[in-house]
Amino acid sequence: MIKTEGKICIPPYKMAYAVCFVVVLCMVRGIVYSYEIGISLDPAMALLAFVFCADTGTREMSSGRSEIWRLFPLKNRIRALAERMMVQEMVLFGLSAAGYGLYIVIQRPQSYAEAGLYMHSEFRMFLVFLADIAVTLWFWGILSDFLACLFRNMWAGIAGCAVLWIATNSTFGNRYFGMWNLFSYVFRDAENSADFRWLYGKSLCLGICVALSLCMPEIIKKRG
Repeated sequence: MIKTEGKICIPPYKMAYAVCFVVVLCMVRGIVYSYEIGISLDPAMALLAFVFCADTGTREMSSGRSEIWRLFPLKNRIRALAERMMVQEMVLFGLSAAGYGLYIVIQRPQSYAEAGLYMHSEFRMFLVFLADIAVTLWFWGILSDFLACLFRNMWAGIAGCAVLWIATNSTFGNRYFGMWNLFSYVFRDAENSADFRWLYGKSLCLGICVALSLCMPEIIKKRG
């Protein structure tokens, strides 16, 4: 079932534009130090996630199969959409990890030691990035899908996320939301490895993800 749902939710064109997005980003978004890789990838992959996942629950509507889709038991529909989301998140997570490596290969940024930050570990920062990006991808992916299912329109999901993305990935967002910002990882003090206040923002993202996941069955029942 997972393999089948993967073929449905990730057609070749989606995979192609996702890979091209990551490769082009690593080539054109300049960095100097290795700790800037995560700062560059986090908001960019969030943008890709809400575009990539917006049609998770509306694919049957856009293809004219919504009436047939409604004939399936609600439990089966919920499971199918959960599997689609899981497959897409795994693909995006893999692309994020690959993008981190591409940055190192293509741009050859200075390491923490070269920047004079000897207390930092490159591998540890990579693991921290993976933990952060997993939350980021889940949040923007499920939010996009939730809004799209709620309004029965993929573009509504993308537009709603775009507005929130612009508001939080900005100086305004950093100033007014602080450590509770959805992009707290981006605006953290990267030179201070002991400062984990950015986890507040990611905890907020996790809480919202859980809430949206609990609400999705009801949205699918009424709007799907």
